[in-house]
Amino acid sequence: MDPILVNRLADTVRRNDPDRYFSHLFAPPAARPLLLVLYAFNHEVARVAETVREPMLGAIKLEWWRETLEGAFSGNPRNHDVAKGLAALFQEKTLKLADFEAIIAARAFDSDAGHFADLAALENYLDATGGGLMRLAIAILGGDPALARPAALAYGLAGLLRSLSFHNNRHKLYMPLDLLQAVGVTPEVFFTLEHDTRRAAVVRQLALRARDHFLASRNGPRPRAALPALLPAALVPVYIKRLGRDVPIHRRQMALLAAAMKKRL
Repeated sequence: MDPILVNRLADTVRRNDPDRYFSHLFAPPAARPLLLVLYAFNHEVARVAETVREPMLGAIKLEWWRETLEGAFSGNPRNHDVAKGLAALFQEKTLKLADFEAIIAARAFDSDAGHFADLAALENYLDATGGGLMRLAIAILGGDPALARPAALAYGLAGLLRSLSFHNNRHKLYMPLDLLQAVGVTPEVFFTLEHDTRRAAVVRQLALRARDHFLASRNGPRPRAALPALLPAALVPVYIKRLGRDVPIHRRQMALLAAAMKKRL
């Protein structure tokens, strides 16, 4: 892959997804550019909802990325760094186009007015987005994709809790409706809550669920080749402990290094 292209993709991932950027550094050198392509692609489709005001516009942008994927898969990429990187990735690795398309399809939720009825629906979304991404990263590394789900759910839940105020400000609800009903609030009321025991109760339940998934991943089979793909989940205990507060980059780097040295989360 063109080194200049790799450097531009690395800059994109480092600025916008530092957890995965620093995790990819623990992968074998030959796999690192391929992981950067994957993570840059994920950044593009994950931010679509933040750049539009109407669900239809979000759907149009996601369709553009679906078509971009098809072009890259056929060896005819658009003039876009991520598209060119995807073409190189597909040439280097035998990956299924449908697995990338499934991530795009799941991201439609980010732009629409839908809700998750319960925790199972939320976790299905997290498995389809972050879990799908993690399985593709594991495939690039030659590991076992079955290891992805608990790590992805732990990291995804922690990420939603960290970004709760951001999503509330844009009136996008990711919290399960049955959990809100259990504490006696509607989505519109929940958007306005800050220092409130009902919000704290919802956060606590999801934080406990994230911890359970993290422990399931850490206590499961050794990840071996898959470890660099799973490493972002090593940050879950730190994020849960410091909910509502920023976690400095050096603290994250230390947690990733500790997990890499232990060769497990």
